[in-house]
Amino acid sequence: MITGSCCCGTVKFELQAMPTMLGTCHCTRCRKAGASAIVFVKRDDLRWVSGKEQVALYHPAAPYKYHRCFCKLCGTSLGEILSEEDSFPIAANALDTPVALQNQFHEFTSEKPGWYEICDDAPQSPGNPPS
Repeated sequence: MITGSCCCGTVKFELQAMPTMLGTCHCTRCRKAGASAIVFVKRDDLRWVSGKEQVALYHPAAPYKYHRCFCKLCGTSLGEILSEEDSFPIAANALDTPVALQNQFHEFTSEKPGWYEICDDAPQSPGNPPS
């Protein structure tokens, strides 16, 4: 079992299975939220322990379409943890249990700041990776 939480401990969740993949998003939105590393989880594997009602949902302006969630109390970025999709990304920083995953992609590299150096061989995409 993999556990996760926000910084203040109000939001707590469990994953019944290992995330399916780890990736890095370099878009300005993910960078500002402090959650560029994302893991993909299956909705049926997520179990809320506490604090779901303390998760706020941010609706972005175009061209971005994905909503972002965060703890209302401490502001910890939680990715798309309220998604109704079968599989969705959550912020890797919210996981308490270490997961043995290697980075599998870099997306929105066209928005990557010059001071950040990509130091792995994962495929890079200037926007969303190809399906």
